[in-house]
Amino acid sequence: MSYPTSTQRPLYEIKANLFKGLAHPLRIRILEVLSSADTVSVSDLLDETGLEASHLSQHLAVLRRHHLVLAERRASQMFYRLAYPDVAELLTVSRRLLVAILESTHEQLLSTVGLPEVGRPDPHEAPRATDASRALPPLDAAQLDRLPVRAAHLAR
Repeated sequence: MSYPTSTQRPLYEIKANLFKGLAHPLRIRILEVLSSADTVSVSDLLDETGLEASHLSQHLAVLRRHHLVLAERRASQMFYRLAYPDVAELLTVSRRLLVAILESTHEQLLSTVGLPEVGRPDPHEAPRATDASRALPPLDAAQLDRLPVRAAHLAR
């Protein structure tokens, strides 16, 4: 049985493989840090991410293998940078998409406020707050900044 080479594989498979390189929150964080400067030392990456050196090394290896970052040795220190400016643009586009998805989801949740409960209510159960008093306010920039993913770093 022969396996197709990268030139024989469909483009969607190659794209999926690229996204595998992005498929970890800490790798996204590393890319965010790298997008904020031309080059970043490993010691600065350790400070910014809070990772142990061995874990950072593993994530950087994955990013190198997927051609997302480049490494350069300067004397005894290693420096990293984004391999392509498009990586920073991808982070920006993904943030805009995330905001759009969150806003849409928020609107969908708002549309359920006031819907009747399904099934028979249990007379011994405390009433659930499903009325307009539980309505979710619109998302604003400050709320987005408090998301687990620091939106300010995704804005690049």
